[in-house]
Amino acid sequence: VGNTQSEYPSVSFAEKNGLSFIETSALDSTNVEAAFQTILTEIYRIVSQKQMSDRRGNDLSPSNNVVPIHVPPTTENKPKVQCCLNV
Repeated sequence: VGNTQSEYPSVSFAEKNGLSFIETSALDSTNVEAAFQTILTEIYRIVSQKQMSDRRGNDLSPSNNVVPIHVPPTTENKPKVQCCLNV
């Protein structure tokens, strides 16, 4: 017998509150990866939207937000030593 939505008050709670609900099983890893992917995708979407709305209020375009970094070249002439030898 399969699980129905009425068996899970959490499904109703999630729907009423605009939340995601994914049934997972740590025992056999059912839907665990899908749940992580869904959560990460939603976090990325929210953060991206926030950044876009923040940029509308402030001028954070790359031309106004770039700081040059100068990294001098390495001039050491020391011989390279292998760090990890199998002994």
